[in-house]
Amino acid sequence: MATHKAIHVAEANAPLTLVEVDTVSPPRDHVRIAVAACGVCGTDREFYAGHFPGLSWPITLGHEIAGTIAELGDGVDDFFVGDRVAVGWFGGNCNRCVPCRRGYFMQCVRMEVPSWHYPGGYAESVVVPTTALARIPDEFSFAEAAPMGCAGVTTFNGLRKTRAKAGDLVAVIGIGGLGHLGVQFSRAMGFETVAIARGPEREAAAKELGAHYYIDSNASDVAAELQRLGGAAVVLATAASSKAMADTVAGLGPEGELVTVGVTPEPLPVSPLDLINGGFSITGHPSGTSRDVEETLHFAALTGVRAVIEERPLSQAAEAFERMNSGHAHYRMVLTV
Repeated sequence: MATHKAIHVAEANAPLTLVEVDTVSPPRDHVRIAVAACGVCGTDREFYAGHFPGLSWPITLGHEIAGTIAELGDGVDDFFVGDRVAVGWFGGNCNRCVPCRRGYFMQCVRMEVPSWHYPGGYAESVVVPTTALARIPDEFSFAEAAPMGCAGVTTFNGLRKTRAKAGDLVAVIGIGGLGHLGVQFSRAMGFETVAIARGPEREAAAKELGAHYYIDSNASDVAAELQRLGGAAVVLATAASSKAMADTVAGLGPEGELVTVGVTPEPLPVSPLDLINGGFSITGHPSGTSRDVEETLHFAALTGVRAVIEERPLSQAAEAFERMNSGHAHYRMVLTV
């Protein structure tokens, strides 16, 4: 039987180990992808630590997958061998449950996530359901496309689903792996863009990414600065800090929106009175479907938005994971095969 290389984590917090595993053919309505690149996402650390229920060890991490279809399962007639495809956090849905039948595919009760419900993309080969597949435009390399399946679609989709219009003031908290894409997308969508981060040393990078203004949250009252600029129609919160999110609420304009995409279990310290007086709303935004990923890639191809990446070969997955986990990555790490 054919085999391929994959990264295994034997149990929670165990080392990332390169192993040989059997290459299986895809079942009905699935394809096998020859992986060319896989992003290393911050959520991978939560899988690594065993924080998701029902994990079946060993696991293979990775939910920012890009590659070429190598084999088709029965019933697949809308994708073909050789197609360039991406798979993100949205790793397939059932199309049968009540949320799916209502069009809420991200809330599918049987939704699958690579590395949680089936082996992820830190590997040379992965089998995925066709509902997870997004086509990659020719303008993107595989390494460029990989982070768009999670970080890209999360920020793009999070912004475009707000009520903000071109010319409105939009702020992005954090300019890390998610935020550096959020700033680019905000600028490309025609918003007056504010980047918020800690320390003056981040200002030059924020402006280079497209921010019109920069607020150093260590040195300024963030809400007051946002109000000085006219009040934010939207704050996209990519930093995993409930306090940082809450500190922006008073900086929203009338009926402003705080959109949370930075994952943290900490309670959000916001007064209902503050929400009521300003007519504010707080929304949790859950990434996007495979079609949303395609639209993210298409918009990015038109506007030049790209993730800033550091590439490492699959054999150096442990090093890439550590750079992400320690906060030393220059925005996004991507494994290449």
